[in-house]
Amino acid sequence: MTTTRFAPSPTGHIHIGNLRTALMNYLIARKAGGQFILRIDDTDPERSKEEYVDGIKRDLEWLGLHWDRVERQSERLDRYHAAADRLREMGRFYEAFETPTELDLKRKKQLNMGRPPVYDRAALALSEAERDSLRAERGAGVWRFKLDQQRIDWSDGILGEISIDAASVSDPVLIRGDGQVLYTLASVVDDTEMGITHVVRGSDHVTNTATQIQIIEALGGTVPAFAHHSLLTGPQGEALSKRLGTLSLKDLRAQGVVPMALLSLMARLGSSDPVELRTDMGALIEGFDLERFGSAPTKFDAEDLFPLTARYLAGLPLQAVADSIADAGVPDAQAAAFWSVTRENITTLGDLAGWWRLMSEGAEPQIDPDDADFVAEAMALLPEGPFDDSTWGAWTADVKQATGRKGRGLFMPLRKALTGQAQGPDMAALMPLLQVVRARG
Repeated sequence: MTTTRFAPSPTGHIHIGNLRTALMNYLIARKAGGQFILRIDDTDPERSKEEYVDGIKRDLEWLGLHWDRVERQSERLDRYHAAADRLREMGRFYEAFETPTELDLKRKKQLNMGRPPVYDRAALALSEAERDSLRAERGAGVWRFKLDQQRIDWSDGILGEISIDAASVSDPVLIRGDGQVLYTLASVVDDTEMGITHVVRGSDHVTNTATQIQIIEALGGTVPAFAHHSLLTGPQGEALSKRLGTLSLKDLRAQGVVPMALLSLMARLGSSDPVELRTDMGALIEGFDLERFGSAPTKFDAEDLFPLTARYLAGLPLQAVADSIADAGVPDAQAAAFWSVTRENITTLGDLAGWWRLMSEGAEPQIDPDDADFVAEAMALLPEGPFDDSTWGAWTADVKQATGRKGRGLFMPLRKALTGQAQGPDMAALMPLLQVVRARG
């Protein structure tokens, strides 16, 4: 069975970069009729917060990315330590005691000599007495996995054939000196024991994948099919990493972005297929093809989400937005007419309140000085309300006859005088909803 996972750390809110990983793994599982696991990477007790666990679940539920089960790494620490013991027994795990300063000096020396800045495995030469002495002096060391210094090859689902020389990579630290199990080990154990068949993640994990493949093989596991998607940049190609905090799903939701707009964009962004608005998850799943994605950095512009949101909202029936219309203050009796008029003229549901204020309280008229006399004459011809769907046509016909104006010179000044805007709904449909016309008189 195809089984994928999304493994966020509960140290903050899910941002747009996290979503890309979650969505791809979700779509792969659902398209194959498999399982999608939400795996909370909470092995860091100081940084992991329960409020973020709740936030992750809330964001995924909002998007409709429903998981089949939840796993928490903090509840599996015994499995990681058991794996560590096995690695020790086979001579693939060793304790190292260098301080960060010492490691930095080693890296600089290697770079100056034109060598790759990788850990020199000095700890392997320590005697038991020397290790005891260092423990007494510095405390427990870190535990490193001893790589086989040979090429590590795999066929990547996006990047193609990958080959990395393990001799150019440092032996990875899997357990810190304070005993905290790191992601590299925890992920391998979980992927193996949970039967993960496919792993999609960012291209910044490529080297990490190489080391994990050797750890999986050492522990007798089956290597999943790996794929590494491109990293997101800003719209001008700038690094997005510093802005990710402002691109959380929580913030995008607060700005009025709808789930299907976000999912439609992210399911195609970086692929050779055009972005197409989908209105249901089934269509999104059916149209997803991992092989269509490329390795080049992918430009993301949050502004692209709003036209998609507007198109999605315009296609919704009244009952789907009834609560939002009521929240905007629109009486039930006028809800249908209000939605008919505004549905093509909003970007987010948050715009509904502004349209109702215009209709119920009136708008500040926008009158060009050259049109002031014309508007005053036209307003004198405006009949008393309430208006109906024939009011606009009858009124503009009277104004045309009285002033001789026609076309844009007739209609635009009157629209701006009544609504304060140069664009908006069809005025014939809008007039019956206008309750106050402040420009008259």
